[in-house]
Amino acid sequence: MTNLDKILQSRRDTRHFTNDEVPDAVIQKALQAGHWAPSVGLTDATKYYLVKADEIKKAVKELFLDYDNKAANQTDSKQQKEDYKALKLEAIEEAPLGLVICYDRSVLNNFTIGTVGSNEAIKFSAVCAAQNIWLSLTEQGFSMGWISILNYYQFKQLLGLPEHIEPLGYFCVGKPATNYDQQPMLQQLNWKQKSEVPFIEEIKMMHSKSKITPTEKKGKIDAKDDISAVLKIKIDAKTKPTGSLGILEKLAQQIGEVFQTLEPKLIQPNIVVFAADHGIATHGVSSYPQDVTRQMVINFLEGGAAINVFCKQNNIKLSIVDAGVNYDFPPNVKLISAKVGKGTQSYSTGPAMSRTELNLCFSKGAAVVDAIAKTGSNCIGFGEMGIGNTSTASVLMSLITKIPLEDCVGLGTGVSDEKLIQKQKILKTAVDNYWGSEDLEEKLAYFGGFEIMQMAAGIQAAYENNMLILVDGFICSVAFLIAHQKNPVIIKNAVFCHCSAEQAHVKLLDYLGVESVLQLGLRLGEGTGCAVAFPIIESAVAFLNEMASFESAGISGS
Repeated sequence: MTNLDKILQSRRDTRHFTNDEVPDAVIQKALQAGHWAPSVGLTDATKYYLVKADEIKKAVKELFLDYDNKAANQTDSKQQKEDYKALKLEAIEEAPLGLVICYDRSVLNNFTIGTVGSNEAIKFSAVCAAQNIWLSLTEQGFSMGWISILNYYQFKQLLGLPEHIEPLGYFCVGKPATNYDQQPMLQQLNWKQKSEVPFIEEIKMMHSKSKITPTEKKGKIDAKDDISAVLKIKIDAKTKPTGSLGILEKLAQQIGEVFQTLEPKLIQPNIVVFAADHGIATHGVSSYPQDVTRQMVINFLEGGAAINVFCKQNNIKLSIVDAGVNYDFPPNVKLISAKVGKGTQSYSTGPAMSRTELNLCFSKGAAVVDAIAKTGSNCIGFGEMGIGNTSTASVLMSLITKIPLEDCVGLGTGVSDEKLIQKQKILKTAVDNYWGSEDLEEKLAYFGGFEIMQMAAGIQAAYENNMLILVDGFICSVAFLIAHQKNPVIIKNAVFCHCSAEQAHVKLLDYLGVESVLQLGLRLGEGTGCAVAFPIIESAVAFLNEMASFESAGISGS
């Protein structure tokens, strides 16, 4: 047996030390041996820290004891627990010298030719260094013991190690007090016997080549690929339990399907607020006078409304559309003019608008969205402003869904219970007085609002431009319902941002068979729900694009 064989065979994970000091020459020679160890790509990432202060050793010992107690309590067997506690697993305070062997993750920012940027590779290099140090100490008549039962986060904090420095553990260094009968301690105590020879097997047959995973395709989908299935594989392969990100996983799947890619991006998001007045408002169905529509549009333009704040917060472009406000805005204001008229007529006595005006709404609403799509935007949210428009939306919902009108009428801007009853009576009378046909467009013209019809057309145009469609609250959802009646497939592109406090909204979402991203009790309108939900939608895209898979992170997925 050569000297090297003897050294290899006699190396032990030592837990019993004498009081002899470790000469500087001994530790320097051992650390030099560690420095000679293989270093992947010559990254030179292994770092050494010496610990001699008793105060630090005591603190490290406390960290060990805390984790050691947790380890002992992993079993319900009293005997097994006692056997475990009887083991001597450390000599932190007894050993004359402490050594912390670390690897430096920051070297991955400066690649050497031939080096793959792998955190595992530099960690393995540090382990090789630890083995060399062990062998050198053994050859010099010393030894060390590896302590890994620690909370590493607290351990790094205790030692003041930088974030990019990762310790392998705490190593006790000194002169061994026993040779453990020339066998590992667990074997000496009959805990487990080590096999006499290593496992060796020759692989003689080549197995099938691994298939390219979705993440390796870099977002490119072949024509033969089923994007839905491939997205599902990618999402399920992320480093998380399947389904654990809840609605974010559904959003990621949906957005990937909309844009037909594994790496979707939301580009130049834009929320469009359509504003118009309603003739029905003159009958007292709202807590606010009709002129508030004009006042709020001016507030939008001056940047003082909730939607302005939330769009600014989330870097969303805001567009305001005059679909039919009862006011002549100056031509120099930053307002998209799509005015069909100065508010609709009251449908309590006749049609709200003519068929010509309805067709104008459809063409103008589509043109607004087409223009936004041409700027490169692929994500659009819809908002509205119009005193009386909850009444209009309630009537339209009831007529289309056949849900009783009283279940579709809510508090709107916050009317009193007494006024709610009056509101229901006014709207019921208006519906009972309808003398037109069952044709959908005739009903839309009779009971519609300029902004609701323009939104419905805009939603359809957004789908035709393959944009992600963000739907706000109750009124916007009714606009979506109208567009959905014309083309049900648009639901593939729609994200329903929140379920509002309007009692009918949850019924409408159920009718459409969809669920909302948020439930915050909002009932403001303006597209605020879209703006507030947008960061969550961005989170769904971010995890799909950036979160590691079990394979790329080297984590077991089973």
